[in-house]
Amino acid sequence: MTRQHAAPIVISPDGATSWPLVPLALKAGPDAVKEAPIQRLVHEHPECLPVAEIDPIFCGPVPICTELNTSAGPIDNVMVTPSGLPVLVECKLWRNPEARREVVGQILDYAKELSRWSSADLQREVSRRLGREGNPLLELVRAAGHDVDEISFNDALTINLRRGRFLLLIVGDGIREGVEAIAEYLQEHAGLHFSLGLVEMPIYTTRDGSLVVTPRVLAHTRLITRTVVAAPDGAIILDQEPTEQAPDEQTDASTAARVKFLQAVVDGLILDDPEQARPRVTPKGYCYIYLPAPASSCWIAATVKPGAVGLYVTSNSNSLGEQALQQIATEWDDVKEQLGGEVHLRYVNERRPMFEEYRAYSQAEEGAVVSWMQERLNAFVNVFRPRVKSAVQDLTNSSGSA
Repeated sequence: MTRQHAAPIVISPDGATSWPLVPLALKAGPDAVKEAPIQRLVHEHPECLPVAEIDPIFCGPVPICTELNTSAGPIDNVMVTPSGLPVLVECKLWRNPEARREVVGQILDYAKELSRWSSADLQREVSRRLGREGNPLLELVRAAGHDVDEISFNDALTINLRRGRFLLLIVGDGIREGVEAIAEYLQEHAGLHFSLGLVEMPIYTTRDGSLVVTPRVLAHTRLITRTVVAAPDGAIILDQEPTEQAPDEQTDASTAARVKFLQAVVDGLILDDPEQARPRVTPKGYCYIYLPAPASSCWIAATVKPGAVGLYVTSNSNSLGEQALQQIATEWDDVKEQLGGEVHLRYVNERRPMFEEYRAYSQAEEGAVVSWMQERLNAFVNVFRPRVKSAVQDLTNSSGSA
């Protein structure tokens, strides 16, 4: 059933009159909600963020600045708790389906970039943004009424940055049905410990022009734990690959060549599904699109082999993703017809389905092959994503009722 939220109704003290509050996002013209006013609202009134409902350890964050520059782009809102825990906020309007697909990858890119920083790096960039000398981070925390020791605060902040211990908040004016599913994208990112909250923040106006903010937590995950390496200063934490590699990924092609080709594919990739996270090319030259199965146990992989390129759908052994693909394999005739192309089904270890398609590749026709890969990745997402999602739901319901 589609979720609907009606505007709140104001009833006069005597009960004689009533009127609905006006959703600010529905106004046209200069009074309509834009991302900048949401940023400002969050910065000036951080209490509007339901932090305690998402992860209480981050309660009481102190606003530091907006639009903090990083190599991954400007962060909408940056806050820090008195204990040195960073809070990153990304504000989005949800009228554009593209925003729904990009926002999670965007805020995770910010977190991964900051995981390479120390407290000194953050202090430097905040000083530049605010045009203030000294240690504005510490000064702002103290000005908010917190008596913190400078050395302990800086050390704790550096440790939390290095370990990727963040609270990531995605705040939208009116998040639509289906956006809660973005939590599945989080499994793509390893090496970080973070909590993430998806917050819907409808804004209404009263008759006197005051604003009524009604935040709702739509989805959150308490400390997603991954493989974490305690990296010394200067070290970089790399992406983790799927727990089980398919044999076709072992290729003689150089890492640099794989990265170059796959990055060209990703840069121009257009996906029809607005909820599918865009893939990223790892430093080792792998490219995965994770399908909606628990623990990232099912994915589409793009691969480069000597003289050929291709893509395949596979899963981890003994996982819900494997069971979902087994169910899809029973409908192979329909799946093959929808996919088109030259897709083949084979089995690994006699039970794990793998759906794969390859074509010859030479440097002379690189442009055509890149376009082919982009078209086929989009087709694979369109066919497999809804089927995996449905199969997982069926399997989960069946297990729960057993």
